[in-house]
Amino acid sequence: MSHLRRILLLLLLCTGIGAPHTHAQLLYEISGKGCRAKSYILATNRMVDMTFIDTIPNAFNCFARCNKVLTEFAIQDYEAIAALRQAAILSDTLVLRDCYTHDEYLRIDEALRLTLGMGLDRLCRMKPAYLTEMYRTELFKQWLQYDEQRSMETFFESVATQRNIPVIGLDDVGETMYMLFDREPFHWQCKELLKVIDYPENEVRQERVLLNMYLNGRLSDMAYQVEGPDNITSISYSDYQVYARRNIQWVKRLAPYLREGHAFITLNAVYLGGDQGLLARLRNAGYRVRPVNRRIHLRKQ
Repeated sequence: MSHLRRILLLLLLCTGIGAPHTHAQLLYEISGKGCRAKSYILATNRMVDMTFIDTIPNAFNCFARCNKVLTEFAIQDYEAIAALRQAAILSDTLVLRDCYTHDEYLRIDEALRLTLGMGLDRLCRMKPAYLTEMYRTELFKQWLQYDEQRSMETFFESVATQRNIPVIGLDDVGETMYMLFDREPFHWQCKELLKVIDYPENEVRQERVLLNMYLNGRLSDMAYQVEGPDNITSISYSDYQVYARRNIQWVKRLAPYLREGHAFITLNAVYLGGDQGLLARLRNAGYRVRPVNRRIHLRKQ
């Protein structure tokens, strides 16, 4: 990464994350439409430490009432993990070097070496989407203190597994592989990788904006931030449209679990807000979706 880029990132990080509003609405109850008992849905953010859950009123109480956890995908067996690793590898008919000029290829190689400790001599057989996510994740670790071991995103899944509570994925392995590695065509993945390598500060800035919105419970704003025309990051309008279509399928897959009740659903906050978000889709399908802590008002800072 160039000296100028490092200065830009440092400037970004000198602007602190604003203090969250007290009791931001991140936890919702689902009832109605023949549900035998309430279920709950928690908006998560992988950048947030698990200790943040302590600040969400009734999160643990709602979890204690449930007998199953549902999440985006639950990959727990070795065969599934092996399948995902295989899916990240390019087919023999595709050559990463052919998609870039010599200078572009060298820029990508240098950035990966500096950030990941590995260059394209070892990573050239991996799909660009995989390289992009690896690079973004390392950026977030370095500049946003992201710690995947302490992320709130998988906290309740881990607790459920320890307590022998079923953890159910809304996507199967094939759908997970598609979402991770193939939701964009190969040529577009190549462009996205180069864009992230050349402009890492955009990725960091966007993630900081989303994090601020999350901490203040602004789920709809998060959705609009991602799908908006000003978003020039690697997760943008086309990705959000994929999420929106998937939300329609998720409502159908959730139906039997919601009818039974006592389901605790944990999903990335970006999927939930906005007029195409999962909360709106559930309401449109006839469910009653309300904040668990609706009597607690946000306090202006």
